[in-house]
Amino acid sequence: MDWKKTYKNRLLTADAAVQKIKSGNRISISHAVGEPSYLVEAMVANRESYRDVEIVHMVSMGEAEYAHPGMEQYFRHNALFVGAKTRKTVQDGHGDFTPCYFSQIPNIWGRTLPLDVALIHVSPPDKHGYCSLGVSVDYSKHAAEQAKIVIAQVNTHMPRTLGDCFVHVSEIDYIVEYDQPLLTLNPPKISDVEKAIGENCASLVKDGDCLQLGIGAIPDAVLLFLKGKKDLGIHTEMFSDGVIELVEAGVINNSKKNFNKGKMVATFLMGTQKLYDFVDNNPMISMHPSTYTNDPYIAGQNDNLVSINSCVQVDLLGQVCSETVGMTQISAVGGQVDFVRAAGISKGGRSIIAMPSTAKGGTISKIVSVLDEGAAVTTSRYDVEYLVTEHGIANLKNRTVRDRARMLIQIAHPDFRADLIKQFEKRFNAKF
Repeated sequence: MDWKKTYKNRLLTADAAVQKIKSGNRISISHAVGEPSYLVEAMVANRESYRDVEIVHMVSMGEAEYAHPGMEQYFRHNALFVGAKTRKTVQDGHGDFTPCYFSQIPNIWGRTLPLDVALIHVSPPDKHGYCSLGVSVDYSKHAAEQAKIVIAQVNTHMPRTLGDCFVHVSEIDYIVEYDQPLLTLNPPKISDVEKAIGENCASLVKDGDCLQLGIGAIPDAVLLFLKGKKDLGIHTEMFSDGVIELVEAGVINNSKKNFNKGKMVATFLMGTQKLYDFVDNNPMISMHPSTYTNDPYIAGQNDNLVSINSCVQVDLLGQVCSETVGMTQISAVGGQVDFVRAAGISKGGRSIIAMPSTAKGGTISKIVSVLDEGAAVTTSRYDVEYLVTEHGIANLKNRTVRDRARMLIQIAHPDFRADLIKQFEKRFNAKF
C-alpha cells in the first residue's frame, strides 16, 4: 500500500469532514487535552445540519459549546466523566451521565454504545504511515478501531508518544491537517494543608515502589516529598509535569519495576508544553489504552504498587465518595477503583485515599457519620485501605467497623471531633 497516496486522497477541510456526521449519530471525542479542538469547533459551527447528535466522552478541556444552553436540539452530551465544562448540562437534565470504570470504557464502543463517528487527534504519520495518538490513547484507540467513520485532526504539535498508541493512515477515513498548540493544564497551587497531606502520603512510599498518581494539588504535593526516595516507577492512568523533576533527578527511573521494567506506563497525559516536549519520542514513556493500564489484574502485576487518589467525603464505615456532592454528579469514578483494586492485588501494594479534613473554608468536615443524602459510594468500605488527611493516617484494612471509625475520627479536623464522637457512640453503642 502506498500510504502517502492514501493520505493525500483522504485530505479534507474541517468543514467538509464534519459534514460526514449525520443526525442521530453517536460521536466519540478524544479525551482531555487530546481533544481535536479544530474539528469540534467545525462541528459546532455546522450544527444546523444536525439533530440529536449524541456526543460521548470523558473530560473536555475545550469550550464544549455543544453542551451550552440552546444547543439541545442539535447535540446531547453523554458524559463518561462529568467535567467542569459539561457539568451544567448534566445537572439541568439536557445531558446524561453513564457510570463506567475507566478500565472498561474502551470496550463499550463495540457493545452498549456503538460508535458512528470517532473524532481523534494525532501526530503526523511516521515513515511507515503510523500516526501517534499522543496524549490521549485511553479510549481513543478503541474508538478509532470501532467507529464506522474516523475523522482525524493531524497536528504537528501533537507529541509522538510510543507504546500501543498508533493508528495507521489506512484506518482513518478523513484527514484534516491543522496545527495548533495543545490544550494545557497549569500546575495547581499547593496549600499548606495539601503539603501536610502530601508529606503523610509520601511517608507510606518506599524505595523501589511503583506509583499511580491522580491529578491535582494532592498528587503534586506528594511528589514534593519524594525527592529523597530511590528507584521509583510509574504505572498510572495519567501523569503531569510534577514527575519530570523526579525523573531528571533520577528518583523515578523504573529500574525496580518487575513489570514493564524501565518504562513509565500511562494512558493519557495532561500538563504544560514542558510535559509534551518531555514525552515526545521518549522511549521511557509507554502509552496504552485504559483496558491495559487500568485493568486491575494487569496493573496489579506490578509489585509494590502504590495508588494515590482523592475524594469528596468518607463516612465512619470507611465508605468513600469521590464523584458527587450529595445528589449532584461532579465527576466520576475514573480510575480510582481500578487502581485501589490493583494495589490490593499487587504483591506489597498499598492504596491511599487522601483529602483535606474540611471543605468550604473549614466549615464542613469531610469525615462524616453518614454520607450526604444521595451521595454515591465510589470506593467501598471493603476496598479502602489507607485514608490520609493533614492530621494523620488511618489504615482501615481488615479493621472492625468500630476501630475504623475511631481511627477516622482521630484524623478528622479537631473542630469536628467532638460531634463525630457523639455520633460514634450513638451509632455503635460504645464508648469512644
